[in-house]
Amino acid sequence: MTINISTLRNAGLVFVLLATPAAFAQEAKPDPQMQTVLDTLKSLQAKPFHPIGVPEARTQASAADAARTVQRDRKVSPNPEVKVATRDIAIPSPMGALPARVYTPEGNGPFPVVLYFHGGGWVVADLNTYDATPRALALGSKAIVVSVDYHHAPESKFPAQHDDAWAAFAWTVENIHLLNGDAKRIAVAGESAGGNLAANVALMAKEKKSTQPVHQLLVYPIAGNDLDTPSYRENADAAPLGKADMEWFISHVFASKEQTSDPRINLVGRTDLAGLPPATVITAQIDPLRSEGQALAAKMEAAGVAVNLINVDGVTHEFFGMAKVVDKAKATVDAANADLVKAFGK
Repeated sequence: MTINISTLRNAGLVFVLLATPAAFAQEAKPDPQMQTVLDTLKSLQAKPFHPIGVPEARTQASAADAARTVQRDRKVSPNPEVKVATRDIAIPSPMGALPARVYTPEGNGPFPVVLYFHGGGWVVADLNTYDATPRALALGSKAIVVSVDYHHAPESKFPAQHDDAWAAFAWTVENIHLLNGDAKRIAVAGESAGGNLAANVALMAKEKKSTQPVHQLLVYPIAGNDLDTPSYRENADAAPLGKADMEWFISHVFASKEQTSDPRINLVGRTDLAGLPPATVITAQIDPLRSEGQALAAKMEAAGVAVNLINVDGVTHEFFGMAKVVDKAKATVDAANADLVKAFGK
């Protein structure tokens, strides 16, 4: 298992690949920068998801809003990320057009490509909420990033989101040359629910024997259906995502809880992970999804997949898009970009 130790150690990131559950016996505390974002989110009157309805969940302040507020208050410059050019497009799919945003770095193409799926439990968030990550990936990997939205639950139940993700990938393979992209160098990426979609695209490409991604960037992905893992127990009441919040998402996305045993959700239960492209799997210490993300990384590695597993100490779910105000997020994004550049170079 390859790990970018030097980059991350300098930023104070902690690797726990060999840690036992006892290593997290005590409730972990966010580091000061992460805590500032969480305090700001609270000041914006954001509520946990589980006690509120879908309309309020979709309109209240997000973790990304909190990070942007901290950035504004500290007068942190939006450069150089803001210089990445953007263009909104629509991607056709069997269920209708999918909104997408294309992020293009400076330079001459054809560029490698990252197909990115945002988080939000398949219920909340959109392209605007998750703008920071595709900007940072386009800038750092010198790739076109196509950030794709998908149909949300409860209006569109599972597996609508997975069908949308595959439609977006198939379109990208066939059409990215029109946007100065290289169809032979496409990576898939996603955060949380989007990380699950990215992993499923790679699995489906293998199953269909079609063009396969050259890399997977899976950031705290939904990868299992066990809500009693060590990280669920340790972070049951964590912000901005706790156990009850995940139960809330499940109740809106699936027709029944039994559907979560579907292999598209329970990735850690799959036995067909061999032959997948190399993966960077990123987990956060203070996150209910940490255990399943690490379990997926271990299962892929056991199946012969090259995996770089990075666990970041002192941060929570959603930290990855906070690179402007959380140093550990910046170091982790840099590490992810280094893996992408390596994959594109091949």
